[in-house]
Amino acid sequence: MKKLTLLLAAVAAISLGALAQGQNTGVIEVGDFDNATEVYDGSYFDMAPTNFYLAHTGVQMIFTPEVLADLEGKTDVKITGLNFKFNNAGAWEEITRNVKIYIQEIDETEFAVIKGIKQFFNFDGLALEEQVYIEMLSCFGDDAEMPFSLKDSPVAFTPGKSLLLTMVFDAEDDDNCTIGSAYAPFYTSGKGRGKAMLYTDNWTSFVDYALGEDFPDATAMLGCGTNVELPVTRIEYTYSDGSSAGMRGDVNMDGEVSIADATTLIDYLLSGEAEPFDAVAADCDLSEDISIADVSKLIDYLLSNEW
Repeated sequence: MKKLTLLLAAVAAISLGALAQGQNTGVIEVGDFDNATEVYDGSYFDMAPTNFYLAHTGVQMIFTPEVLADLEGKTDVKITGLNFKFNNAGAWEEITRNVKIYIQEIDETEFAVIKGIKQFFNFDGLALEEQVYIEMLSCFGDDAEMPFSLKDSPVAFTPGKSLLLTMVFDAEDDDNCTIGSAYAPFYTSGKGRGKAMLYTDNWTSFVDYALGEDFPDATAMLGCGTNVELPVTRIEYTYSDGSSAGMRGDVNMDGEVSIADATTLIDYLLSGEAEPFDAVAADCDLSEDISIADVSKLIDYLLSNEW
């Protein structure tokens, strides 16, 4: 047991504050992320979440309860990551974008239309702000991913609501764009035509536009595409399943999964007893038998946050 004890000490030293807090992980794919086959090959006004042809873009996307159906029945849902995919058909520039991501839950499943003009939503709830650098030559003629991690500040979400995702992409240099003939379009999901709207401009950020008198009107004259399809998207989240059978790995029944559960499990294996002790939660490898393999599985989870 000495070797195992040393390993547990190493796990604890990583950072107890960063250990898993009893959450399951899940992924929703809008479209087929790994085998995407449809790339939008049209106007850059009709491409989400952004394009690389203009210095400033903003997009709003509505992921409806139907698209997010996998969240039904889950509790304590938190959005922890977003990923998009594009195909670099011929761009070679080095692209830098300052990105802001706003996440909100809304009741609406469509953009409002007033006097024949589609309307953007007012937005708040800044979830992430970071700079993205893409060396196009590194993915020339190939697929590339654009991931955003929210694990440091996950966003709570209520199943049954729509998720409104607002993304703002700003170049520091208005000339930091691909040339028009060098395509790097994002994959479309085949779902949600009209569930996204894109704003494009070479001088003004979407944030500044949202503060102006023309907002929330979305018109072609203002550089807006109003019938945009949802892109291929991978949404990562954590959740509780809401069951009363006990949380997997919560051996000591304190409501979270931590190094203390591994210690309780080891005490049980050594002595045949531990108090408190949840035998269902202790079956970490789901083998219907409690053994040293469950300790290994639990330690793997504490290190990776994945079962």
